[in-house]
Order: sequence, then C-alpha cells, then structure tokens
Amino acid sequence: MNTFRCAPGPQSGISYIEVLIASVLIVITLVPMMDAVRGAISSASAHEDAAIQHLHLIAMLEDVLAEPFSSLETAATAAGGETVASSYSDLAGSNHRRLVYLSLYDGDNSDADDDPFTGVDPGLMWVRTEIEGTLMSFESLVSK
Repeated sequence: MNTFRCAPGPQSGISYIEVLIASVLIVITLVPMMDAVRGAISSASAHEDAAIQHLHLIAMLEDVLAEPFSSLETAATAAGGETVASSYSDLAGSNHRRLVYLSLYDGDNSDADDDPFTGVDPGLMWVRTEIEGTLMSFESLVSK
C-alpha cells in the first residue's frame, strides 16, 4: 500500500528565531531612544526657566513704561547716564535681578554725532530692561 503524503502547508505563528531577532532589535533601539528622551527633558527644563525670565522682563518693562514721564525723567537724572542702573531695578542679590536703564534720547540726531544719548530731544526717553548676567534684554522709547 502506497500512501502519499501531502507537503506540509505554510506555518502560522512566529518562530523562536523571529522572536529573538525582534527582541534584540528592540533592545538596540531602546538605548538611543532613552538618551533622546533624557536630552528632551533637560531641554524642556532650560526652556521653562528662559520663558519665566522672559515674562518677568516684559512685566518689568511694562511697569516702567506705565510710570509718568516726570518720574522716569527724575530716575534717569538720578542714575546719571545710560550705563547706570536706575532706581526701578530690582534690589541687589535678587534672583534673576532685572536692571532698568533710563536716559533721555536724541531721536532726530540733531547734533549729527550719531550718539543717541547726546543732544537729547525733550520728551523722549530710552528704556532698557535686562536680566543681570544674561543676554536677555528689551529696549523701548517712551514720550511725554
């Protein structure tokens, strides 16, 4: 008696080798992925600090610009120049200390010396706010 056997059909499921290769690939890609996540988390923390400083600096600039021009003029005169922080600055030793610089401003350059702080125009004030020890700053002009 001759019996014919059919060839086995396609197997269903996955083999041990396929599972082993998939596991190795996952482990190999997991290490760089975790490094990328660690970098992203530290960047988010640094960005949050910069965003908070940015908002505090804008708030200070808006507070100063809301002051009467005569008060700003008095503070600018007391400071004595555009490189000296005015009385509107935060106290020394403050965290993220905000410095405010005030000076009368030469908007039309009528004295032709290209220095905006000489030959000043009456009623025009330069305002600069910055966070001490950083490059973050804002400048604006205010008029009477």
